[in-house]
Amino acid sequence: MKIAKILGTAVLVSTLGAHAYAAPGAKDVLTTYADIAHAGYEDSLITAKELQSAIGALVTNPSAETFDAAKSAWLAARAPYQQTEVYRFGNAIVDDWEGKVNAWPLDEGLIDYVETGLYGEESEENPAYTANVIANPTLTISGETIDASTIDADLLKSLHEIDDVESNVATGYHAIEFLLWGQDLNGTDAGAGERAWTDYAAGDDCTNGNCDRRGEYLQAAADLMVSDLEWITQQWAEGGDARETVFEGDGVPGLTAIVTGMGSLSYGELGGERTKLGLLLHDPEEEHDCFSDNTHNSHYYDALGIQNVYLGRYTRVDGSVVEGPSLSDLVAANDKALDNELRAKLAASVVAGKVMVTRAEGGEAFDQLIAMGNEDGNAVVQAFVDALVDQTKSIEQIIAAVGIDGIEFEGSDSLDNPAAVN
Repeated sequence: MKIAKILGTAVLVSTLGAHAYAAPGAKDVLTTYADIAHAGYEDSLITAKELQSAIGALVTNPSAETFDAAKSAWLAARAPYQQTEVYRFGNAIVDDWEGKVNAWPLDEGLIDYVETGLYGEESEENPAYTANVIANPTLTISGETIDASTIDADLLKSLHEIDDVESNVATGYHAIEFLLWGQDLNGTDAGAGERAWTDYAAGDDCTNGNCDRRGEYLQAAADLMVSDLEWITQQWAEGGDARETVFEGDGVPGLTAIVTGMGSLSYGELGGERTKLGLLLHDPEEEHDCFSDNTHNSHYYDALGIQNVYLGRYTRVDGSVVEGPSLSDLVAANDKALDNELRAKLAASVVAGKVMVTRAEGGEAFDQLIAMGNEDGNAVVQAFVDALVDQTKSIEQIIAAVGIDGIEFEGSDSLDNPAAVN
């Protein structure tokens, strides 16, 4: 569903303004945009390698300490990656790729054991709903026999979205998240998944069976994610296809990609599908990092990523800063009032996201905030949605301000037609 299709053409003006970079050209703005993309994906790769190492330590020497270290590494890896999501939608190379590493929601019964009392035992839409790869060296899915005796990257890739079912997520952050935390069976009460480290223990200490295969799956998923992040990082390096595509033509296609990514993530994806939908349904299954109860951070860093791209400034995991001529500079040269307005609105959405983070750090996670009857918590989440919707209205105005046209933003029934949501 689309919410906006705005056509218009404007003449770029060269009026200088009191800004970080005065009236930059489109190619200058796109250089900063590509540099931030490369830095963000490189940071995602760096932290994924740290996660890979922590998982290796867990599988080799399972203990409460190595298990907790792996979970901490997963949480750290989410922060830079979520800031890259603004590169989706407008960049086909990214959008076609990102499902390998960040697809959600997932039917976790494909991967491992589940509590069927809440999860269920079958699904009419998904023949692999409870396939349980870890417990079954041979699988039969839709009449096809699959040899799963060796759990490696090739097997995981073959299972990912098998039968064209998008919820058959076999790879990426959320598959790893499930294998580290397990199901969150707390509903909208306090608490995340409670998988025990002994699910990776050897011999008689192993709980829930197949600990060796569970470790093989977890390691294969980590190795594959590192490989996938290496690939996307290369696409944004000098000479990479994603970078080269951004610079094609007169700069308008690249500027279109920036605005499309900002608007679609802000409205339909983050404001709608990831936030408002869960609030409407009061459903903890509609939270992005549902096993770990990390959704507050996931949403905050998405909002921060939108602001990063507009301001042309990204703080790397090592504390260094990548910055340069920005879309903000370009907008300010043409419409200073709009730039000031959008800067303020982006700051407001980041602050609203930070409020959710603060609440979670105080013991009230996102699934609790959206719970039925939690009026105060619901209001906190709604404020975040309102800020995202409000900033999207100003993002739409960029279209005319910088002389691009034909842009469509992703929509969501949760925002456009709430009565249709059930």
